[in-house]
Amino acid sequence: MTHAHEKPVTRDYFLRPGFIYLPDRPTTISTVLGSSVAVSLYDRFLKTGGMNHFCFPYIQTREKTTALYGNIAVMTLVRMMAANGSDILNLEAQIFGGAFNPEYSKRDIGHDNLKTARNVLGEKKIKIISEDTGGELGRKIVFNTGTYEIVILKVDRLRESDWYPYSDNR
Repeated sequence: MTHAHEKPVTRDYFLRPGFIYLPDRPTTISTVLGSSVAVSLYDRFLKTGGMNHFCFPYIQTREKTTALYGNIAVMTLVRMMAANGSDILNLEAQIFGGAFNPEYSKRDIGHDNLKTARNVLGEKKIKIISEDTGGELGRKIVFNTGTYEIVILKVDRLRESDWYPYSDNR
């Protein structure tokens, strides 16, 4: 139990590709992106936020709908925020990732991922207040859901320790 004069302790959570996370208390969510995309949503009224991380833009086959796909991941995060009490009119989005490095891939899947994120947010009339997207560099994103601060670290090479920074299995 926390007392009124104590600040809530912030947890750390590493968001893997294909996952969506909406914490129930202040949390520092970190993730690592190349061509994949992360969308953060924040409710300024409730002071809550969540994030997804997807690798592919779109899927139509119902049996294979997972959060690895942008159309599923963004809609699901919006629904999770609404189920948590958020009014969609109070949500703000930030979009990260979508890099394209021709050394690693012939297809610019990052561009398609970004397009999907923007389309779904546009359909839901959720304001995109910031983007850090495109380019050739990978990104490490750190989102503090308690303070609504987001740090973006651009990296030339992604190391194993970027992907798995915590020793416990999540």
